[in-house]
Amino acid sequence: MERIFLASPHMSDEGYELEYIHDAFRKNWIAPLGENVNEFEKAVRDYVGAKNAVALSSGTAALHLAMILAGVGRGDKVFCQSLTFSASANPVAYLGAEPVFVDSERETWNMSPEALRRAFEEYGRPKAVVAVHLYGIPAKMDELRAVCAEYDVPLIEDAAEALGSEYKGRACGTLGEYAALSFNGNKIITTSGGGMLLCGSDDDAKQALKLATQAREPFPWYQHEEIGYNYRLSNISAGIGRGQMRVLDKRVAAKRDIYKRYAEHFGKLPIAMAPMPEDTRPNCWLSTMLLEPGCGVSPSDIIAALGVENIEARHLWKPMHMQPVFSGCGFAKVEDRAVSEELFESGVCLPSDTKMTPEQQMRVCETIKKLF
Repeated sequence: MERIFLASPHMSDEGYELEYIHDAFRKNWIAPLGENVNEFEKAVRDYVGAKNAVALSSGTAALHLAMILAGVGRGDKVFCQSLTFSASANPVAYLGAEPVFVDSERETWNMSPEALRRAFEEYGRPKAVVAVHLYGIPAKMDELRAVCAEYDVPLIEDAAEALGSEYKGRACGTLGEYAALSFNGNKIITTSGGGMLLCGSDDDAKQALKLATQAREPFPWYQHEEIGYNYRLSNISAGIGRGQMRVLDKRVAAKRDIYKRYAEHFGKLPIAMAPMPEDTRPNCWLSTMLLEPGCGVSPSDIIAALGVENIEARHLWKPMHMQPVFSGCGFAKVEDRAVSEELFESGVCLPSDTKMTPEQQMRVCETIKKLF
């Protein structure tokens, strides 16, 4: 049986990516700078409406630099969404800071504004807040920004999964002081591995670029006055990104069609698809679903059944406050039982590969339907 992937790289049928890669070879720009890097940054800036974009080696690198720019240092607190991938929280540890995790709310599965306010009340003022647009679903940014503004704390958007998503007509990644995008192989577009930092300040963008290139000072020799990082994206990878940007809208449309087919097929089953909040346009990077309590089928049952059919699926992200590596960290919630825990225990990430045909998707649906 042909393998059906959760989400895998999808190069353009037109071969746009190869055009830019070949151009880099012809010009011998095989380095972490060059025309592809510059034009890729411009393409992303223009697409989302950001003032500045710095192409980096990963989305994690973008979050790390965003926290440095926000002033996070050893011993500081950073409030971070709990229901997320570990890359949202790991840079906090890189900097010797202390993560405090914040529970989700049900309407978007993202950081609860009410729980964020409770975190301020219980743990004091942090250096930064990291909110995530989970699976491409925009968070409640107006409410989150209002809480952060009240305490004068910068808000960092982890938009790694949300390129192409919109919140009230604005692109995700342009709603906080800083934002991180990811172009990992499983994202809606890819550079193989890569990321991008978005920010509104020219000075911040200049400093991020300096830090990403080993913090070299403008001297005729190598001089360093602060710690830097080898975080710049290569010109080859950026060529892939330039080609991918030309088909991004197609990929978003395909992801949204995949979500709609699942929603239609599962309409009579004890299954609830991930929310599509009003005033938002999620990119549906991964179509996810929740099993209703007492339905007799578990996420593990679904993942195992699909696995037998050579179909890839997985659990929702396990909340960070439940991870052994972050045991002992603070956690703010407003309900007796954490919403993020309930989502994790009942949720499944369904195959959302844009190369998947409608017929293959029906194979996924029928396999799940048989369990009921």
